[in-house]
Amino acid sequence: MKLAIAQINLTVGDIAGNTGRLLAAAREAYAAGAALLLTPEMSICGYPAEDLVLRRDFCEACATALGKIADAAPRELALIVGYPERTDDGLFNAAALLRGGRVEAVYRKHHLPNHSVFDEQRVFDSGDAPCVFRCGGVNFGLNICGDIWEPGPATRAMQAGADWLLVPNASPFHLNKERERHAIAQSRLAEAGLPIIYANLVGGQDELVFDGASFALNAGGEVVVQCPAWREGLFYLDIAGNSCSGPRHDLQTEEAAAYDALVLAVRDYVGKNGFKGVHLGLSGGIDSALTLAIAADALGAGQVHAVMMPSDYTASISVEDSRDMVQRLGVRYSEIAIGPIFDAFVAQLAGEFAGRGADTTEENLQARARGTLLMALSNKFGSLVLTTGNKSEMATGYATLYGDMAGGFAVLKDVSKTLVYRLANYRNSLPGAAGFQVIPQRIVDRPPSAELRPDQTDQDSLPPYDTLDAILVAYVERDLAARDIVAQGFDAATVKKVIRMVDLAEYKRRQAPPGPRITPRNFGKDRRYPITSKYRPEGELS
Repeated sequence: MKLAIAQINLTVGDIAGNTGRLLAAAREAYAAGAALLLTPEMSICGYPAEDLVLRRDFCEACATALGKIADAAPRELALIVGYPERTDDGLFNAAALLRGGRVEAVYRKHHLPNHSVFDEQRVFDSGDAPCVFRCGGVNFGLNICGDIWEPGPATRAMQAGADWLLVPNASPFHLNKERERHAIAQSRLAEAGLPIIYANLVGGQDELVFDGASFALNAGGEVVVQCPAWREGLFYLDIAGNSCSGPRHDLQTEEAAAYDALVLAVRDYVGKNGFKGVHLGLSGGIDSALTLAIAADALGAGQVHAVMMPSDYTASISVEDSRDMVQRLGVRYSEIAIGPIFDAFVAQLAGEFAGRGADTTEENLQARARGTLLMALSNKFGSLVLTTGNKSEMATGYATLYGDMAGGFAVLKDVSKTLVYRLANYRNSLPGAAGFQVIPQRIVDRPPSAELRPDQTDQDSLPPYDTLDAILVAYVERDLAARDIVAQGFDAATVKKVIRMVDLAEYKRRQAPPGPRITPRNFGKDRRYPITSKYRPEGELS
């Protein structure tokens, strides 16, 4: 039999739009000869709908859409769609089998993830019954996403007579997630003996980005179908016995996957929220250069406006390299000097600051002048301001509230400084019509600097980024104690300094804009620490 996977980009809350896309996919799949179409988790309402599912009117609208799809889809096609099901028994993350103009069966998700970015137990009730149906001479069982991450539901499907397991998903991306999914699916196959077809969502939703990369395992646990990452479309599988055939795409490198994730995240955040383009501050440094490249790739040059805002401390090379890069990309470019604004601030505050020397206050005033200008452009033109700070800076608080942190979407919020360089080199390695690197090599090679005082470099305040990022992975992403990090060979004083910077900067991170999650532990949905906390491990590096 022929089965289709709808790897499509859906929008949370766009019930009418999602319904139209599902019906179009159903008609296309049927016209191509498919007997069954599998769509992603919560495909009617989008994922994650969060507290929207607690609204009765929202669930009623989804139920109405479910009936419309059942009535309008080709009668001979078996169609699996996801939606929030509200009944007298509770509220469920459900998948419905539609066929013959009606809802033939409903499966309710068993295992509700309540970790990392997930909090489904907060809004949904758990199901416990298997769902098996016959199509094209094959008995198919249903699981939903998190069900295959725990033992039980796959076995119940097998015991109910399933020959194959269908798994609709809204599985968010992080680095190397594709291989992790393969391993989890193989463990479920070993448990229940059922070959698996795994269909995943593609698209950006706030901080989350979904990569697609749907796949199928045969009864031997081999990946016999691998759909492409980041690409929408219908992908067809031919099932024969306990194996199948279909597209076979290679998995990406870390750099390629991360870059594509960021591009899609920007495109969808801007497009789905109706912004008329983006503004960003260009400094001549590596972070803003990478952000600019991502924005241009995501939106096209015509929707990107880069603004250079030099001060007395801005090196001429920074202006030169910024002009060079915008010419390479063809984006709109402006230069607005902040000297007069900064001087006005200082003059107005002179009386209050009498007797006190210049310090980080004056540095922050420069950053806040730039933030004010960018937000004014955003207001005037209906654009979104992209901030350019990276994860290393967000971790240590090496950023200015209402300054370089001002904006609506933080593109590099989950990208460490060392990964910024890897992504810049990756983007420069891609072939292009221009015939040269998008990011000028001088930007890549220069020591990073905020240029807020004479001859400043980042390493005046921070450890070398190779060391800093390794400590941050240990402390932020792995929750290791200071003594365990030192045991890995890091200098104790450096570890203590970095941990203190991370802990003290929590209040800044709470006020930062959202940004795409590409690691297993981002600042946002993943890592939730109190701002006010006196906890210090007893005797820890005292």
